Amino acid sequence: MTQLEIINSKIHTTESIKHWLNIWRFKGQKIVFTNGCFDILHQGHVDYLSKAADLGDVLIIGVNTDSSVRTIKDPNRPINDEHSRAMILAAMHFTSAVTLFDEKTPYDLIKIIQPDVLVKGADYKVEDIVGADIVLAKGGQVITIEFLPGYSTTNIINKIKG
Repeated sequence: MTQLEIINSKIHTTESIKHWLNIWRFKGQKIVFTNGCFDILHQGHVDYLSKAADLGDVLIIGVNTDSSVRTIKDPNRPINDEHSRAMILAAMHFTSAVTLFDEKTPYDLIKIIQPDVLVKGADYKVEDIVGADIVLAKGGQVITIEFLPGYSTTNIINKIKG
């Protein structure tokens, strides 16, 4: 298998990920889920995602589709299309799977994945994290991670604009 084939094999639909969820659960692996737009990947994203991956055996990243990003961010976003963003995230060695979701929130995706650990940035309160109710009801954990100061996609876009 080529490296590109390996990367592409990590990108799943909500249907295709179910197969892998069964395998990971059968092996007793701890499944971690996080989500975001990940529009222009930067050091802050790498720091956050690597720390999320350290919380379990499998890291699944939910990525907002282009239409979802336009709805929640700005009509001019995303800068990078959904396939590009998914590929870049799948290329990280600690990423087990990437799946796109078209809704404003990943609630339905979290219902399908049923992660053992749900991770979001520390700018969220646990009680405000979408899907926390699902994860906590099954005895899982909801964890927040501090962002690396000084890194944000908005800052990068503003810097490019000058």
